[in-house]
Amino acid sequence: MAFVVYVDGQEGTTGLRINDYLAQRSDIEVLRIDADKRKDAAERARLLNAADVAFLCLPDAASREAAAMVSNPKTCLIDASTAHRTAPGWVFGLPELCKGQREALRGAKRIANPGCHASAFILALRPLVDAGLLAPEALVSATSITGYSGGGKGMIAEYQGDAPAQLQSPRPYALALTHKHLPEMMSHTGLKTAPVFMPVVGPFYKGLTVSVPLHLQQLRPGSTPEQVREALAAHYEGERFIRVMPLRDADTLASGFFDVQGCNDSNRVDLFVFGSETQVLLMARLDNLGKGASGAAVQCMNVHLGVEESLGLV
Repeated sequence: MAFVVYVDGQEGTTGLRINDYLAQRSDIEVLRIDADKRKDAAERARLLNAADVAFLCLPDAASREAAAMVSNPKTCLIDASTAHRTAPGWVFGLPELCKGQREALRGAKRIANPGCHASAFILALRPLVDAGLLAPEALVSATSITGYSGGGKGMIAEYQGDAPAQLQSPRPYALALTHKHLPEMMSHTGLKTAPVFMPVVGPFYKGLTVSVPLHLQQLRPGSTPEQVREALAAHYEGERFIRVMPLRDADTLASGFFDVQGCNDSNRVDLFVFGSETQVLLMARLDNLGKGASGAAVQCMNVHLGVEESLGLV
């Protein structure tokens, strides 16, 4: 029998991409709401409670409201908003986070899908904290450059329309230093202080790279770039969607430039370590619409349902 799935917010960027993934699946029956009932609370509640898995692709407040509509104990919610990423009772939707995370996802009925910037940051830093190379008290900074699709339909239209000249250059934002991903970036790395985080939107559709610069003296005494790379490789050994690149990746150094879009159209994350005798630079690359959003949500669904984790994903 097919699993029954409903996407609440099916017309948004994340919802549309999830539907693209689901359309390839013979084991999924997708429930759809009539266009004239998209704001009908009773109809939405009916569909949410009829689903084995319901994706919430909504603003934070609307996601909270939708979650409150669910009374069926068999319905698993996967929330793509920021609303529940550090909330009690919700499991963080990053199967590769740590040992036991997949088991938690299989048993969960409330799953919070990670943010795109946060996924890259957490996947780069969590192994170092777990290995004791980076202390939870460490003060770190991070820069993320992302394609404009991460801003949703409004920003996509802005860039793809008659765009003003300032949109043709990278644009740093969140300059009040209160980006909405910061709580999950702390909570799921184990860091006790929020990083100084500067995201940058670029004039390209999708692709994202988070960069974390560290002085070796910020790490455990005697740490080397080799040990940093080894900690990542050990943490993600056997992971289908995580690729730890060779130390000081030769292809990247040969070109002289880093390809931010190198994971596009995949659910893959590439992790890089560049290093000298005194410093290391961690870089995590993903597709902000894939592993950074819709692909991650479908991966969590697969884990929860007990089917092949990579089903429908590349």
